[in-house]
Amino acid sequence: MKFMVTWSIPEGEARHDTLKTFSDMTAEDDQALMGDSLTMIGRWHELVSMTGVAVFEADSAAAVSNYILNWNHVCDCDVTPVLDDEETRALGRSRG
Repeated sequence: MKFMVTWSIPEGEARHDTLKTFSDMTAEDDQALMGDSLTMIGRWHELVSMTGVAVFEADSAAAVSNYILNWNHVCDCDVTPVLDDEETRALGRSRG
């Protein structure tokens, strides 16, 4: 299953602290937070408004939620299950 995560970091001093915390992490640090049950397909940051989006693949919503719990104290997050083009087309064809 694929999940789209969007986030925003509220205005205030925490914005820069959060960016520094993330910037000081290595890819290995981030992977350790994700664990073995979560794969990141991609992540994009919009630094002017301090928002972003990431797409993850996981067998369960619990794996995504576990990762997001590392960040939800500093940013507002939304998690939405999503389909890729192939999955969407297959679903559309199955509907007749």
